Amino acid sequence: MPLKNTATAGAGGILHPSTLRPLCSVPSLLLSLALATVLLSSLFFLRSAPPLLRSSSSSSSSEIPPSPSADRIRVHVAELPRSLNYGLLERYWSSPHPDSRIPADPDHPSRPTHLRKPADYPPYPENPLIKQYSAEYWILGDLETPPGARGGSFAERVASWEEADVVFVPFFATLSAEMQLGRDKGKFRRKEGNEDYARQREAVDLVKGSEAWRRSGGRDHVFVLTDPVAMWHVRDEIAPAILLVVDFGGWYRLDSKSSNGSSSDMVHHTQVSLLKDVVVPYTHLLPRLHLSENQKRQTLLYFKGAKHRHRGGVVREKLWDLLVEVPSVIMEEGFPNATGREQSIKGMSSSEFCLHPAGDTPTSCRLFDAIQSLCIPVIISDDIELPFEGILDYSDFSVFVATADALRPNWLIDRLRSFSEEQKDRFRRNMAKVQPNFEYDSGHQGGIGPIPPDGAVNYIWKKVYQKLPMIKEAIVRERRKPPGVSIPLRCHCT
Repeated sequence: MPLKNTATAGAGGILHPSTLRPLCSVPSLLLSLALATVLLSSLFFLRSAPPLLRSSSSSSSSEIPPSPSADRIRVHVAELPRSLNYGLLERYWSSPHPDSRIPADPDHPSRPTHLRKPADYPPYPENPLIKQYSAEYWILGDLETPPGARGGSFAERVASWEEADVVFVPFFATLSAEMQLGRDKGKFRRKEGNEDYARQREAVDLVKGSEAWRRSGGRDHVFVLTDPVAMWHVRDEIAPAILLVVDFGGWYRLDSKSSNGSSSDMVHHTQVSLLKDVVVPYTHLLPRLHLSENQKRQTLLYFKGAKHRHRGGVVREKLWDLLVEVPSVIMEEGFPNATGREQSIKGMSSSEFCLHPAGDTPTSCRLFDAIQSLCIPVIISDDIELPFEGILDYSDFSVFVATADALRPNWLIDRLRSFSEEQKDRFRRNMAKVQPNFEYDSGHQGGIGPIPPDGAVNYIWKKVYQKLPMIKEAIVRERRKPPGVSIPLRCHCT
């Protein structure tokens, strides 16, 4: 793929006319001008040539990664076979069987799961269980877009890992996991007969065998793990890398084992941390409601989802019992099929507040559907981590409630009713400003085309960019250790 030309031509060594001897001969003058032209052309070529054509000595694995660019992040895409990304989509669309986990919807029959004709860049599934985790697709789509159409992207794709800030690993880990879960869930936690594990193993072995990985120990590599179970079997091997995750909920049980039960209220994250990893948004499933389309909302509080959850999600069942009979509150069991989607659109667009309690993990797609619906999120999840914090301030458009307070009788409803119309309007105005920041879809077929500068993909790269100084420091510190010396795993941060 051609590389984006980001250099500008510099000035060559042009001789000013006043420095030329007035009595020089015409042939000498022509020769001087010709030499100057050659010199100018050579300088221009060297400065404006794509990085692949620049003359430079090959970097050894002991060199320190380059310092970050001032305005963009330089990204090299690791070499993986197509079968681990777009080839997976081809397999998905060629399957004759829809995902067995989606219940039948008699009012809205499932669409066929095959493409009419092959495509270089197949679409991502509309299956809500998979679509909500589609960040991997849109990020790679941006990097695959021809250089001339990537002017709005914060990421500059470079040809060699030696000049890159980070190395992006183009493995659709979430799609791989979901395809295994949809076809044979019983084999997911086993390695034998598990196609997802075979793909995980292939991707990790290829990446870890590269010079780029050996240079940094993987610390400057980027993996997309939006599904809480993505790359389940190899997480310890890729733990040094920059992980793009929707939250840290899927990692708690693994980390709690490493703490040996020494603390009941602190998880010692040994594989994920806000110091190196980036929390990214789910892909929303409901359409955006613009502020100009907002109408008077009749319902105070709305929730649609499963009542029974595990681990931290047990609070959901308690909240349900407290709120289900309260006037102007709607608590609905539901599933994200076509009928459930229509109910959610109606419920969220006609409610002042949308409840967001913890589920099996601290967050869910529901939060981003509420934002797109201009329904003020009420977040009851004490361990939640949110995308783009430091760039966005969620308290400008969300209400945060401690679990202990939410479970007190009448406390939550009294709190929500205390907000004035002016305060609620301000929440919605602020929400309308950030709606584009959670949008992945570039509006182009196959995800190939210019992305909006204020969209989710660019915000993800900006957050990765913020991590680069710490990543570089970690690489240098690791390299200076004497042989046989190890540093304890201790990346807990609050």
